[in-house]
Amino acid sequence: MKALVNTPQGLTVRSVADPDPAPDQALIAVRSFSVNRGELDLLAARTEDWRPGQDIAGVVVEPAEDGSGPAAGARVVALAEDSGWAELAAVSTARLAELPDSVDIEPASTLPLAGRAALNTLRIGGSLVGKKVLVTGATGGVGQLQVQLAVLAGGDVTAIGRDDASDLLLKYGARSVVPTVTEADGLFDLITESVGGESLEAAVEKIAPGGTVVVFGASSRRKASVNLYDFIGHEGARLVSYLSYADPSSVSADLRTLVDFVAVGSLQAPVGFQAGWDQVDSALEGLRHRTFRGKAVLTIP
Repeated sequence: MKALVNTPQGLTVRSVADPDPAPDQALIAVRSFSVNRGELDLLAARTEDWRPGQDIAGVVVEPAEDGSGPAAGARVVALAEDSGWAELAAVSTARLAELPDSVDIEPASTLPLAGRAALNTLRIGGSLVGKKVLVTGATGGVGQLQVQLAVLAGGDVTAIGRDDASDLLLKYGARSVVPTVTEADGLFDLITESVGGESLEAAVEKIAPGGTVVVFGASSRRKASVNLYDFIGHEGARLVSYLSYADPSSVSADLRTLVDFVAVGSLQAPVGFQAGWDQVDSALEGLRHRTFRGKAVLTIP
C-alpha cells in the first residue's frame, strides 16, 4: 500500500507493508483524514521515517478477528494511534464508530481529536444549562465544535474570533463574538482556553467565582503569569488542564455521540480546507499560517 512518511526532506508518499491487524483491530481502507495543529509540531520533531495520522474515516475491509466492531463494508470514523495517513490502517474497535448513512466520510474525519477535545473540555464544566460560556480560539477546529456543543447543552456562549468569523460563529448559536477575552462582557461560569499567554491571564480576570477555566492549548506560544492575587473577586474558581492523550473517556462512545449530532444536523463538521492527499503540503502550510478556519481534510482516491 501507499502511505505518507515523514523524512528530513518532508512528507513523501512511499510503498510500505500493509498493516497486520491485532485480533481487536479492524482493517480500514482510509478514504479521508484530517490534520490537527498539534501534528505540525510532531512532524517537525519526528523526521526519521515517522508515519503520522490519527483522524481517519473510511470503509472496513477486514473486521476484527475477535468479533468486535462493525462488519466488512461498514463506513467508519476512527482515532488511530498513528500511521493513519495511508491507504490502509489497523485500528482497535474501541477507537472507532460506524457512520450513519447521512454522514459523509470527509467531514466525519474532522471529528476524532477535535471533537473529543470539544466534548470533554465542556464536560469538565458540568451542566451548562443557563451558564455563561466563553470559548477562545473559536474559529479553530476544536473551537467551532465547542461553540456548537455548548449551545446544544444550553449554554449562553460568547466566542472569541476575528470579525470575519462573526457570521459563522453567530450561525452556530453564539450570543456574541468579540476579538479578545478582555472585550467579553461580564463573568463566565466556564472558559475554554486554547491560546495561552495574555489570553489565559485575561481568562482568569473573566471567570466567575466558583467557575472553571479549562486550559487545553497554547497556540500563542506564550507563557501566562498567574498568581493567587489574580483570583480576588473570582474566589473558588479553578484552573483545570485538559490533555487529549490522557482523556479517560470512551473513544468509541464519544465518536458515536459526535456522529449522531452530525447525522441529525445539530453539529456541523469544521471543514476549512479540502483536497486530495497529494496536496498535504498545502494543507499544512495553510494550517500553519491560519489561512483557513477549521480543519484540513485530505482525501485518498
